[in-house]
Amino acid sequence: MRHGKKINHLGRQAAHRHALLSNMASSLILHKRITTTVAKAKALRKYVEPLITKAKDNTTHSRRTVMAYLQNKESVTALFGEVAGRTADRPGGYTRIIKFGDARLGDAAEMCLMELVDFNDIYKKDGAEKKAKTRRGRKSKKGEGVEEVIEEAKASEETEKKPKKAAKKTVKKKD
Repeated sequence: MRHGKKINHLGRQAAHRHALLSNMASSLILHKRITTTVAKAKALRKYVEPLITKAKDNTTHSRRTVMAYLQNKESVTALFGEVAGRTADRPGGYTRIIKFGDARLGDAAEMCLMELVDFNDIYKKDGAEKKAKTRRGRKSKKGEGVEEVIEEAKASEETEKKPKKAAKKTVKKKD
């Protein structure tokens, strides 16, 4: 049983695991996407997302902390420059794991593509604005067409107040 064991050790000693995750995080930051196994990608997600969050606050302390994890000047520069700039308004969830259907031939490990979310231009819509999410339906935008909505509401109230006249039946006689 694996009760209370949150860390996937990936079949490695601690120093080897830290070196593996550091190298994979550097590659992900530099290349914006990597192909790896699902188990390594899930472990890397827990490793790299706090670093991206820390990179939003560009201070000397945060740079030194990230440098202790990555140990690669180029990846730290890219993280604090390009990556932090694009992920500035995102509250979290900086990575995406896309599973491949095929397993690796050698050991049948499940493979996936791990990428930084804000760097995939395929999923972005050009010129699309983010709308505030709401559970209610919207009748009109603020400021536009407000008068029309008010007039329609008044007209519907007036028709409800008027008593409906009974329809007269007309019967045509055949001669």
